[in-house]
Amino acid sequence: MRAGPGNVPSDRGRPGDHFVHTRFELPLPLDAVFPFFAAAENLERITPPELRFKILTPMPVDMQLGTLLDYKLSLFGVSFRWHTKIAAWEPPRRFVDVQLRGPYALWAHTHTFEETESGTLVDDHVRYRLPLSPLGELAFPLVRRQLERIFTYRREAVRAALLGTDPPWPAIRVRRRCGAELRP
Repeated sequence: MRAGPGNVPSDRGRPGDHFVHTRFELPLPLDAVFPFFAAAENLERITPPELRFKILTPMPVDMQLGTLLDYKLSLFGVSFRWHTKIAAWEPPRRFVDVQLRGPYALWAHTHTFEETESGTLVDDHVRYRLPLSPLGELAFPLVRRQLERIFTYRREAVRAALLGTDPPWPAIRVRRRCGAELRP
């Protein structure tokens, strides 16, 4: 894995890398949004229930640079464990979690938060690589659809948790290696 400062994989990518990019705005100040994402226990709240996502790391978790987290979940009927590390921690603007062990050959998830005139822009950028390359690429269409669905669910679950409502669907961008964008 090619890494940038702090062992964070660079965003340049390499052949076989895929990307998911979503962003949405919340009508809340940054100091109300970042703490929600910084609390590891909220990850269960914003993950689709059929994934049976459970945090195995004892709570509460003191999120900081180098924090290690262990999860268990089920994807496509297969149960597995996922071990991640907080590779960058810059509250309240940014943090990065990277997979150390899990279902992907690479998973680097950058969370950024930007204050806007009307609230906070939440931006998720994931660079991932499928296992068992090149054979694993056969699963790409299925994995891409599943990740799009997970991040759409996540956006709406965050809105419901922080706003207490089911707000209208804002634009969501899902960017793949080919540069195509999808909007629901």
